[in-house]
Order: sequence, then C-alpha cells, then structure tokens
Amino acid sequence: MIAIIDYGAGNVKSVENAIRKLGFESLITSDFEEIRKAGKVIFPGVGEASTAMNYLKQRNLDTLIPTLKQPFLGICLGQQLLCDFSEEGNTQCLGIFNLKVKEFPATDIVPHMGWNSLQEIKGDLLDGISTDDNFYFVHSYYCEAGENTTSECVYILPFSATLQKDNFYGTQFHPEKSGDIGSKILENFLKL
Repeated sequence: MIAIIDYGAGNVKSVENAIRKLGFESLITSDFEEIRKAGKVIFPGVGEASTAMNYLKQRNLDTLIPTLKQPFLGICLGQQLLCDFSEEGNTQCLGIFNLKVKEFPATDIVPHMGWNSLQEIKGDLLDGISTDDNFYFVHSYYCEAGENTTSECVYILPFSATLQKDNFYGTQFHPEKSGDIGSKILENFLKL
C-alpha cells in the first residue's frame, strides 16, 4: 500500500490521481500506524513550512518519518521539510538531509514558477531522465546543494532539484504536474 501523507494542505488529490493513472492504489492518511505499515510513503507539498511541521508534530509524525525504512518521497515542500532547517518561518525540520532551505534572493521574479530542466543527473529515481526533459516548479524557497543532491536546477542560483539519502527521496518540482516525464519519476519511485 502507498500512503500519501495528508497534512491539511498540499495537492494530495493530484498525487493520488497520478498514482492511479500508473495503475497503483494509494491511501491519503495522517494516521501514524497506516503510514508506518505502508509499503511506500509520499509526502506531497504545497503550503508553508512551520504550519506543516506543526501539523506533523501534533500527530507525532515528526518522530515517525525519520525512522521509516520503506521508500519515502517528499515533493516540493515535502522535500524541504526533510532538510534540517527552513528559513520559511525559521522552522526546524525533520533532519534527514543535512541541508538548509533558503529563500530565493529577489534578483528575479519569485516564486520560481514554470518549466525548467535538470543538470548533474544521477540516481535511480532519475533513471531515464535527461537534461532535455523539463519539470514543473513553483516555489519561493529552495534546498541548497550538498552531498545528497542527485540533480540541480538553476533559477537565480543552482539548487537541489532532487535529493536522495538511503530510502529518502525528494523532488523540488511537482512530478504529478509535469506530464509524462513527471509520471516517469513517480513510476521509478513506485518500482523501487
């Protein structure tokens, strides 16, 4: 079973529909035990860091998530909350990735919204993906690049478009809103 974490915000239905289109069933839930027992977990993201972290804390999911051993995918805010700290609301996050989430400098239009390509691509989540492929981004904050970066995107500055450490994966872009190439990312994750 694939658990999609419901944290009172985000685009959980879009993710559920994208997974169903690939022939998989999922459950939208914030139940501790259902998430713990799931074969795979997806944490979709639209929203604000401190509000989302408070929701996780109220349900003890902030202590559960770092202990999970099954494949886990954080999308957009979901990826950001897997880092140590976010400048958005000065938020202590889950600490999976030893990275900070920073606000884009206002030297161009913020938020970064629209289609962009990836660079420095590596890792099994990105199997079959090339620098010619474009993904849909919408975010005002970004994960800095570091040792767990598996691809970068450049908007104002280079940032982590995808991250991976052990069973934890993240995408700053929205695969569920990135057409066929986004479906390829989800399919790669669901086959892990």
